[in-house]
Amino acid sequence: MSESPTQTLPSESGLPPLDADGLLHLYREMYRIRRVEELAAKAYTMRKILGFCHLYIGQESVAVGAAAATKDDYWIAAYREHGHAMAKGMGAREMMAELFGKETGCVKGLGGSMHLFDSDIKFMGGWGIVGGHVPLANGVGWAIKHRNEGRVCCVFFGDGAAHQGAFFEALCLAQLYKLPVVFICENNAYAMGTAIERQSYLTDMSLRARGVGMLREQVLGFDVENVREHVGRASKYAREGNGPVMLEIVTYRYRGHSMSDPAKYRPKGELAEVKETRDCLQITEDRLRDDFGISESQLAEIRTKLDAEAQDAYDFAEQSAEPSTDKLYDYMYAPDNTVAPDEPVAPGGAK
Repeated sequence: MSESPTQTLPSESGLPPLDADGLLHLYREMYRIRRVEELAAKAYTMRKILGFCHLYIGQESVAVGAAAATKDDYWIAAYREHGHAMAKGMGAREMMAELFGKETGCVKGLGGSMHLFDSDIKFMGGWGIVGGHVPLANGVGWAIKHRNEGRVCCVFFGDGAAHQGAFFEALCLAQLYKLPVVFICENNAYAMGTAIERQSYLTDMSLRARGVGMLREQVLGFDVENVREHVGRASKYAREGNGPVMLEIVTYRYRGHSMSDPAKYRPKGELAEVKETRDCLQITEDRLRDDFGISESQLAEIRTKLDAEAQDAYDFAEQSAEPSTDKLYDYMYAPDNTVAPDEPVAPGGAK
């Protein structure tokens, strides 16, 4: 089965063109994410952040560009979700505090790096099982459709997750029920540590969608404006009730799979070449200078302010209190309101 010839994505997203202020906003968002992530790496090496930690450095244009098109929609992400959470609207302080496991974190220090969550901004969580979160987007999409909300659910996952069974099942059901879901595969070239050419005959993960008749597109993700436009087209199509879309957004991560991965599998010089020719911050800086006349001194002033904001988040997290052990069982059991007033109840509501 392949796409119907009568179905195509919109030729334009309908989003307003970006002026200097609009592009500066996206630049600030990308730079803020990078600086916070660099400080998270520092904290991890100092054992202030424990457990797993998957950094988003190099991929900032994907989350920020997608947010520029779907800011008021629902998002679900995997374990490399620090950048997604911040792009969606989570503050640097509560994000960093959660990484530190502090009570001021977005989920009170109980989630950590892989489990950020904030329903107020419609960020429905980071999830740790590879590909296991993708079907959850169908549930959100079903709710959107049932409530006639006129929104979409964007679900982010990596190229490695595109080989997982739950991913295929999610595509089948989303297309069957025409759910308003945009599946976004961030192909950062290596999954955990195996080059895409060595893990899959197909190197364009969006082609997976053709097996269920879903519209799909491969997008270069190094230019935040390009991501914004293409996610805007896909979300417009899904939001109007036409069904789901799968995008593969080609990107590149600068760090290893996690902080414990030295990434020695990269060919010599590859990382340096990407940083020199395809860095999302540099691409946007060049456009701001060349097309809008923003000076280097103006950009330097912006970076200085964001450096201070990132450091403030780090200091806030470091100085915040640890969660109380009295809350250890909170959110594990539903409170039992049938218990007699004088009957003792364990923390979290368990008898």
